[in-house]
Amino acid sequence: MSGHSKWANIKHRKGKADAERGKVFTKIGREIAMAVREGGSDPATNGKLRDVIAKAKASNMPNDNISRSIKKSAGELGTVNYEEIIYEGYAPGGVAVIAEIITDNRNRTASEVRHCFAKNGGNLGTTGSVGFMFDTKGVIVIQRDPKSDEDTLMMAALEAGAEDVRVLDDAFEIITAPDDFSRIREELDQSGYAFLSAQTQRVPQNTVDLPNEETCLKVIKLLDMLEDNDDVQNVYHNANLPDDEADD
Repeated sequence: MSGHSKWANIKHRKGKADAERGKVFTKIGREIAMAVREGGSDPATNGKLRDVIAKAKASNMPNDNISRSIKKSAGELGTVNYEEIIYEGYAPGGVAVIAEIITDNRNRTASEVRHCFAKNGGNLGTTGSVGFMFDTKGVIVIQRDPKSDEDTLMMAALEAGAEDVRVLDDAFEIITAPDDFSRIREELDQSGYAFLSAQTQRVPQNTVDLPNEETCLKVIKLLDMLEDNDDVQNVYHNANLPDDEADD
């Protein structure tokens, strides 16, 4: 698996997700609501909110939309009862899948997620059934172009405390410990770097090769269905998907 496909595999279908701006912005709006509920509406004193705002900007969410989401969240705290849930399970081929959820209706979401797994030959597991196969890391992705100074970027990231800097085909992937993510992201942002993506992620410790095309298509369909669900914020898996499928 090439370096380029590694990031694409971890964040399945990012290209399609980026094209569906409205759905992406709605999901980020829910993350903003959760961050505001936990730490207030002032990014200066709410580190989690600053991280979500950075994610929003990396997804090209307009500043006006971000501001409206923060104000709306601050005004709706008493009326919208969102909760965060983690679902874990297996897709065909022994592929581990984790879905991070923000929902206002646990029963509805549980039924829909269970349907996604069952319809595509997967099995919804219990809490902790696959989580141990992933490490939580801060992942910052910066676009690589002919003007990129690889040495300068790597030095800046490592001096800031990054664990690793991976040079991919079209991007730089900076890996951080979860507790260091916000600080390193802010330092790189202040240095003028623009992010393609910046958030904590569940990174698989190992990847699984799929036995045939049929299994691969089932896995992709399951991931697609989960990604398309409005309550699903993030989907992580350990499948080694083909480059052409991972980058759709």
